[in-house]
Parts: sequence; structure tokens; C-alpha cells
Amino acid sequence: MPPCDPTAPTLEQIEGARRRLEGLAVRTPLVEYQGVASHPIHLKLENLQPIRSFKLRGAGNALRLADPRDLAGGVITASAGNMAQGVAYVARELGISCRVVVPDHAPRAKLKAIERLGGVVQEVPFADWWQIMETGRVEGEQGFFLHPVCDSAVIAGNATIGLEILDELEVLETVLIPFGGGGLSCGIAAAVKARRPDVRVLACEVETAAPLSRALAAREVCAVDYRPSFVDGIGGRAVLEPMWPLVQELLDGAVVVSLEECAEAMRLLIRHNCVVAEGAGAVPLAAALSGRAGEGPVVCVVSGGNIDAATLSRVLDGEL
Repeated sequence: MPPCDPTAPTLEQIEGARRRLEGLAVRTPLVEYQGVASHPIHLKLENLQPIRSFKLRGAGNALRLADPRDLAGGVITASAGNMAQGVAYVARELGISCRVVVPDHAPRAKLKAIERLGGVVQEVPFADWWQIMETGRVEGEQGFFLHPVCDSAVIAGNATIGLEILDELEVLETVLIPFGGGGLSCGIAAAVKARRPDVRVLACEVETAAPLSRALAAREVCAVDYRPSFVDGIGGRAVLEPMWPLVQELLDGAVVVSLEECAEAMRLLIRHNCVVAEGAGAVPLAAALSGRAGEGPVVCVVSGGNIDAATLSRVLDGEL
């Protein structure tokens, strides 16, 4: 059975999430990309959140909404790193325990950050981790399970990014968003479409893990060949079934970039804007610069900046 039945948040719910997140999540800057481009590109810098990732928004809204009685036994989540940090950060604020199941290829930097925030980490093979993502259950564990993607309150928290973009930018044609499970892209799209239905919202994937592009082409959820890479924050074996209806309703398409394009976008962000982005966070800029996302004013959501120093060093040296 699917872990839940996520719905698109209403404007009222998104505004409620924005109020709920006051004092927890930062209203991140929207800045112009300073490199060479054929059209205006703006960067929404979610890598400047306290945990260096947008995930604080969804985790914060969901846990602040939850009944304290449900949280008495602590909170559990499944995450490659960033959502785990968001959950651990809020759990520490609420004074509850946090346990995290991570795939065995999760970056060391993210695991250390989870532990610094008080989270207890359990590493499992990727196949076992993916099963948790699909079922919404961690066998043998008690506590409040917070799905990192398929949770309506998480999606509403993510959607607050869309409101902030529209508050600051009057002329806008396209918003480009990394696609992991769809919680970020569908959340932002719900906010954008509610206020500016003319604005396109495109999901961005990397070639080594592009289940959305495959599903859109086939018009159904289907498995893809998932290959781990330095782009660890997005991608999976398939679009999660509970998210498929929302994806079809809210997103206008997907753009796939290569690992080389992503690595170059990471280098350009540092060179021109002094912005450190993890691979997933740089994918929207790679899509914008490729020309495959169209023309006109574009916003690229830089979703996070949690990356191992050694990995970043190799990327800066031109490796993959």
C-alpha cells in the first residue's frame, strides 16, 4: 500500500506553512546569475538555510503540525541526507528523538551533519532503503514516521519557496527545480500555479537517474536504471506511485542534463556567484544554460549545498 495519499496544498495551507516556519526557516535570497547566459537567470539560494538545504521547510511544517502525542516516541525518516538533517534539526527543537535510515551510498558529510544534530543513523542497502520510500514503513521501528516526499504537510512547507519567488519577481517565465521524489517540485508548482498559472514549472533530472522523464514519455510510472553518482540528492528507481497524480497535474515537463553539464554548473556557480551547490542543487542551472528549458526570465532553485569537500575538490578539478 502507498505510504500516504499526498494532495496539492491550497494557497491557504501554504500561507499557513509560511507562518508556521517563521523563526525556523530562512527567507532565502533570490539573486541574479552573474555568468554569461542568453537570457536572465535568477538563483533561489536554498543552500543558505540553517541546514544548507530546503528540507528544513517541509520537515518544520510537518513536525510543527503534528500532534505532540504522536511524537512522544520520537520521529523516524528515510533520507539520503538532507531531509534527515531537517528532521533532526526540528526534532532537537521539539526535544524528541530522531532516527534516520539512509542508503549505503549517502555522503559522509551528510551523515556527520545528521549525527551533529542528534540524529541516530542506520545505513542499509539502497534496495532496502528504496523499499521504505515505497512502503512508508520501517520494519521493527516504533515512532512517528515522516515520509520525506509523500506527505502533504511536507509538500506545503516546500511550497513556501514558490510564494517567495513570486513575491520578488514580477516578470517570470519558467521555474526550474531538481526532481528527487517530487515533493519540492510539486510544492513549488502548487504555489506558482495558484497565483501565476502562466508560469511554466519544469523538473530537472540527471541522466544517471531520470525516472520522471521516462514516466512522462511512457505516460506511466516505470523503472529506470539508477546509477549512483556525485549527484546524490535526486533520482531514484522510479517515480513514487503516490506522487504520480500530482506530478501529472502540476508539472509542465522535465529536463535531463548530463553529469558533465551538472559538474560545469557547480563550477560556474562558484566562479560567478560564490555559491557552493551540491550536484542536485546545480542541476537547474545546468538545464537553464543548456537551452533545453526555453528562453525568458528563469528561476533556478539551488536546493542545497551539502557536499563532501573531497567530492567538491574533484569536481572543481574537472573530474566526475
